[in-house]
Amino acid sequence: MTSSLIRGRPRHATGHIGVRVGHAVLGGVTGALWLVLPVMTTTAQDPVPVAAREPVAAARADGASTADYVMPLVAVAAAGALGGYGYVRRVRRSRSRTTPGIVSAAPPTPSPVDVERQARSALVLADDCVRTSREALGYVDGGDLALAALRAAETELSAAFAIWRRYEEGIPGDDTGRRQALVGVVGRCAEAGRQLDAAAEGFDAEWDAGDALAVAEGRFRELAARTGGVASALAEAAERYGSGAVAAVVGHVEQAKDRLVFATGRLNRARQDADSGDGDGFRRGLRAAEGAVAQAGVLLDGVARLAAELRTAAGLVPAALTGAEAELAGVRAPVSPARLAHADTVLAAVREELTGGPYDPLDALRRVVRAVEGTGGGRSGVTAAGADLVARSALGAAEDFVGVHRGAVGAEARALLAEAGRSASAGASADADRLARRARELAGRDVRAHGNPYAGEAAHESGLAGAVLGGVLLGEEGDGGPVVAFGGPETRARLG
Repeated sequence: MTSSLIRGRPRHATGHIGVRVGHAVLGGVTGALWLVLPVMTTTAQDPVPVAAREPVAAARADGASTADYVMPLVAVAAAGALGGYGYVRRVRRSRSRTTPGIVSAAPPTPSPVDVERQARSALVLADDCVRTSREALGYVDGGDLALAALRAAETELSAAFAIWRRYEEGIPGDDTGRRQALVGVVGRCAEAGRQLDAAAEGFDAEWDAGDALAVAEGRFRELAARTGGVASALAEAAERYGSGAVAAVVGHVEQAKDRLVFATGRLNRARQDADSGDGDGFRRGLRAAEGAVAQAGVLLDGVARLAAELRTAAGLVPAALTGAEAELAGVRAPVSPARLAHADTVLAAVREELTGGPYDPLDALRRVVRAVEGTGGGRSGVTAAGADLVARSALGAAEDFVGVHRGAVGAEARALLAEAGRSASAGASADADRLARRARELAGRDVRAHGNPYAGEAAHESGLAGAVLGGVLLGEEGDGGPVVAFGGPETRARLG
């Protein structure tokens, strides 16, 4: 492969290399003689009279003669010749060298692994931008253009996730088609980001026009007052239904308090900056507080929602169990004996739990629904309602977890969650439940693998670690880095 630098040189130029070397050597010798000759015509005492000029060199005051400069002159000439020879050799080697140091005029095609990695990164970035922008819109009155941009970005992101899921399932199967699929993922994500970037300036104008500080402080006080009641509801649900029933939200109240601690510091700083006239500092502090307050609300709402879902499920289980037994009784002939035996065993175990100690009503309802799944019987109204409830519960739990841990969650969990949402919208509750639960599992694995780079006591006391994990701050610096704002990849870190 020919170097781009070499190809850019005219062909005839290389034929003059020897001439250029000769000129360089001649110039070096001439320069050396020019330096030596003046010394040869002077002494340390009086100038040489004009009449006394002879072809014989005058003696120097220190006893040196012109012969003393012969060796330095020869050395200079030799050095010039050697340098020119080395230059010629380097040029000749560069004509045929194919080492990686040569830059190709045509850049190499990215490998499939590189393109896949780029698609993953694009999905995570676009999903983060959409989630952050959605949270930010909750603090703006109006903002119709920003809302339209968010809806357009959500559409593009949903399409990107759908392409990615087909890609993971092996569709398309040929290499060219798979590369094009990945390019499509990247393109859709880029368009989602572009939509949000285009609306960022308008969002800022709407935000500046409102009383964002008063709104954020009001929501902060509301959530701070709710934490005690939510914690009591969680403890009550754990006592009534067992610790396993509330495992998905254990720690949510503590995390919400952590976000509120972070919001406290940023709200105080924002008010100080407002009093001092520091507009940029005010915006950074308040936007960070808004993000933390929004996530505290997600965490507390998740606990309250699960407690309500458990109560609803507990009321549905007996009726769903009876309905499932009736369905199985009507389809015994076409169903294999093994399938029927398994379903009977599951339903008997659930019925026994009803008369025993605390049990998880959502899990019991899920097992009842799955027991009759695929048996060929028509699902009763109460069984269908139970299937919808467990799917919504799984979706909500996974959505909350990914949202408040998005600084660590990867593309696979997000794509599964997106597909779970599409399945729920299509009425495929059982698929939505499975996908959402798997997404939550993968997201938890990502968070455990990510660890906590802000593990110091001070970071925890200030809520900084939680803000970075939740994606409120980008986490690029020791202080948490820029605040993430409404917008796409080009504008979301403008409050840095």
